[in-house]
Amino acid sequence: MTDTDTRVQPRTSGLTRRQKRRLSRGAQYAVFAAAVIAFAVTADWGRLQNQFAQVDIARQLFPDLITVALKNTVLYTLSGFVVGLALGLVIALMRLSSVGPYRWLAGVYIEIFRGLPALLIFIFVGVGLPLAFPSIQYPGGTYGKVAVALGLVSAAYMAETIRAGIQAVPKGQTEAARSLGFSPARAMASIVLPQAFRIILPPLTNELVLLFKDSSLVLFLGVTLEERELSKFGNDLASTTANSTPILVAGLCYLLITIPLSLVVRRMEARAQREIR
Repeated sequence: MTDTDTRVQPRTSGLTRRQKRRLSRGAQYAVFAAAVIAFAVTADWGRLQNQFAQVDIARQLFPDLITVALKNTVLYTLSGFVVGLALGLVIALMRLSSVGPYRWLAGVYIEIFRGLPALLIFIFVGVGLPLAFPSIQYPGGTYGKVAVALGLVSAAYMAETIRAGIQAVPKGQTEAARSLGFSPARAMASIVLPQAFRIILPPLTNELVLLFKDSSLVLFLGVTLEERELSKFGNDLASTTANSTPILVAGLCYLLITIPLSLVVRRMEARAQREIR
């Protein structure tokens, strides 16, 4: 074979990288469209409407859906968030302490309560502790139980988030505060923590979203009619009416809260990224 023959060998034809991406994207759209069409053709729309979209049943949910279920869900969530934030701050400071036993206790707490299912913690707080200590009384009754249970669940995660935020604050901030005569505690409270909470605000807001959903575990505590939250309310009405519309409406109420909060989290994260750049 001559040099000329080698040079004129035909090139293997193929798609460019951009063309491959377009082809892959088009195939994914085609699969999605096929799935939607298949669902639209095979679904029993009459039965779906009868089971999930009964307007008359939906009207029966009001105003208790708002004045009882949604109100209690918000109260349970906020109380659990406050308890979890306070306890998480203490555990985070213990985790960063120079005293060995404090660090050990904080580490054990975090590992235990991050490893246990939230449902088991609810049962422990609502059933286990009262059985072991009959004289125990939660402030606010069921509201106190839920605040403690949700607080124990969230504190382990918040502690690690707060610890990461504190460590993200430049050490020069603490050194500057100490040079101005601040005590370690005052420097932490006045200089470090405000900056740390600004850094961890998006993950804390995301934890609030998770707590809002975890509040549905209240139904395992045996609440009264006036203490029901959205999940318990929807489940009770679905059983009474033999229809799934109450469950769908309760789910929509969750989405009305969680979707805006999730959008807020994404906006805060995007702004934080812009500030870093």
